[in-house]
Amino acid sequence: MRVLVIGAGALGGYYGACLVRAGADVTFLVRSGRAEQLRRDGLRIVSPHGDFAVQPKLMMANDLREPFDVVLVGVKSYSLEDAMSEFAPAVGASTMILPILNGLKHIDALTARFGAAQVLGGLANVSAGLDSDGRVVQFMANQTIVFGEIEGSFSERALALQSLLQIPGIDVRASESIIQDMWEKFVQLSTLAGITCLMRASIGDILTVPKGEESIFRLFAECCAVATASGFEPRAPFIEFDRNLFTTANSPLKASMLRDIERGSETEAEHILGDMANRARALGIDTPLLNLARAHVAAYEVGRQRAAS
Repeated sequence: MRVLVIGAGALGGYYGACLVRAGADVTFLVRSGRAEQLRRDGLRIVSPHGDFAVQPKLMMANDLREPFDVVLVGVKSYSLEDAMSEFAPAVGASTMILPILNGLKHIDALTARFGAAQVLGGLANVSAGLDSDGRVVQFMANQTIVFGEIEGSFSERALALQSLLQIPGIDVRASESIIQDMWEKFVQLSTLAGITCLMRASIGDILTVPKGEESIFRLFAECCAVATASGFEPRAPFIEFDRNLFTTANSPLKASMLRDIERGSETEAEHILGDMANRARALGIDTPLLNLARAHVAAYEVGRQRAAS
């Protein structure tokens, strides 16, 4: 399969580099500045599993002429509209578009642009970011991709894609219930982003303060209620996993949204916290902590935009 990875940031850079290292036919669609950096330094990965670097094949949007078999989309949600216009020539009749963005809203945008038959559901569990030298730094050992047909079947193409992704550096699972999986990730991320941004602290630090753990699980309960009312009640193994995740003493875990705030960058707050809050309001569900977290990050964005102007 010929794979086009959109961008070479944290998600696309990490998973794309793993594919290149395994010998897959991978091209990265990048902008001129990132292309210059990658040509000079290579695509460098700093990981608990071992550091490595690859020399990637690169392409600019103006040079894209023919379809690819797989388009792996891992851009930030606020970059999706521009990205879709740039990679549109790579989407043919048999192209699989695998988005590993956070949240759910992007599925509607992709299917509206390219058609439901082209788009898979997907999610990634990897804690990573770009450092000041352009290296992809993996903060924790998790490196999972879960994907599947949105309507819930095990198709031949999904099984072929699973085989492609079964390489060192990617823990892959094809799913017959990908929308349920994505809702559970949406709940987890909304809780993690909401509480760590609101408190400007890691989970471990929040657990040490009065009512810290209670606040985490109040927000978790709000997000679970939205998922349940939407027809995707979180399953028992997910609840148990997140209870352990959110009660780990000294945990350094924080949302990438908080890391964006810490370096003064744009966030995905409206795509995550805003979308969850909007769904809650449409369903008549009261979510006071979620609303406060959304307002907190929105106020940060107002200040950031004012400073930029």
